[in-house]
Amino acid sequence: MSTLNDSEDIYTSNYGSADQNAGLAGSFKPFSSPYLNYDPVYIPASQPEYIFLDGQNKQRGRFELAFGQIGASCMIGAGIGGVTGFYNGLKATTLAGQTGALRRTQMLNHIMKKGSSNANTLGSIAVIYSAFGVILSWARGTDDDVNTIVAATATGALYKSTAGLRKCGVGAAAGLGLSCLYALWNSREKLAELRQFNPARR
Repeated sequence: MSTLNDSEDIYTSNYGSADQNAGLAGSFKPFSSPYLNYDPVYIPASQPEYIFLDGQNKQRGRFELAFGQIGASCMIGAGIGGVTGFYNGLKATTLAGQTGALRRTQMLNHIMKKGSSNANTLGSIAVIYSAFGVILSWARGTDDDVNTIVAATATGALYKSTAGLRKCGVGAAAGLGLSCLYALWNSREKLAELRQFNPARR
């Protein structure tokens, strides 16, 4: 980094020449701020950084991501349920020959009922999955694909646990399959590197 030097001060030429300052009493030196006399080359152009506590990972953990996941799941469920309810309501009212205000009321009932039901379902699944994910992250001290697979499998098993052992196994298998697909998609870059790896080059 550049150092302060009175003979080569970058502010000297801007302040005035030696002839202009000759009439001043005493040995006058032009003002130069140590906080402004720096080379901008030494300041790297980086993206804004977040402030983290000492010892914490520089990424959001399971607990921070849980709120967004739960909210997004509820909204997605409500959207899918609303579209399904609109289709079912339109079909039902058409077959019943309803028109006018009665048809609008029946369609709104179908939309609200189906939307709230799907939002409740996906929201409950997201809450269970997030709870398992947070517990596994705290217990293992790390957040990786193993936590995702175990949490999703346990979520499917617990969600269908009241429907019998067979449905419980189906739910666990569904969670396991979806989580494995997500883990493979999340690790696609590592898989691409493994496919390009050639032991003969070593």
